[in-house]
Amino acid sequence: MAFRLPDLDDTQSPLLDHLIELRSRLVKAVLALLLAFGICFYFADRIFGFLVRPLTDAFPEGQGRLIYTRLYEAFFVEVKVALFAAFFLAFPIIANQLWAFLAPGLYAREKRAFLPFLIATPILFTLGGALAYYVVMPMAFTFFLQFEGEAGGLQAEALPAMGDYLDLVMRFILAFGMSFLMPVLLLLLNRAGLVSREQLVAARRYVIVAIFVLAAIVTPPDVISQIMLAVPLLILFEGSLLLMKRAEDIAVSDVAAPAASSGQTDLQVAEPKAPSE
Repeated sequence: MAFRLPDLDDTQSPLLDHLIELRSRLVKAVLALLLAFGICFYFADRIFGFLVRPLTDAFPEGQGRLIYTRLYEAFFVEVKVALFAAFFLAFPIIANQLWAFLAPGLYAREKRAFLPFLIATPILFTLGGALAYYVVMPMAFTFFLQFEGEAGGLQAEALPAMGDYLDLVMRFILAFGMSFLMPVLLLLLNRAGLVSREQLVAARRYVIVAIFVLAAIVTPPDVISQIMLAVPLLILFEGSLLLMKRAEDIAVSDVAAPAASSGQTDLQVAEPKAPSE
């Protein structure tokens, strides 16, 4: 039998097909992001006004203002606001393109396992961002503004800059949104066999310490923000353990059901027939 080396073009063809597909998906994702940026930049004033609302409500009625100390600061604030909002607006399309690229290479079982995580990611991120915007930021800003008044006979007045305020808001929303993705990460690691539920239960005390350290790092240096992030993370961690236990119970029942039915079949086959009269 003649031995034939594989043609180099044949071996490179699948790789080239994947690269062409990847380029097509990336182009579509970038175009969606650019289109969303154009729309969000047109409404940047309104979007920034929405982000400023927690600070406006924290100030006494009719007081408070934002300043900018560099001539170009206000413009770049609007650009950052537009980019920040454009990513959220274009995320469904970006996620769809990512899924369209990955799905053909997955088995049906893998698709069923991965799809819930893809759906849960934006939901959990939105919940975290909403908690930061509607609960944590108003409480934190009210706490910070309590330090207005007199200091050494001089009036101490809060004059937040537009750029600094936007950075603080983005830090709040991203910190809470990304932290709320912890269940997705833990369940993926558990599904991949890298971390077991028993290991997480045994390391619970260390996880609690790590959560409070993480909350202290990613939030502004006030106790209120740290506690408001740490407590939901602890709840999400315990919820992740419950979901892992539920998944284990379902897996055990799925394995036990065929075994039980097989045992009943064997008993029926082995059962002797009654003697005929």
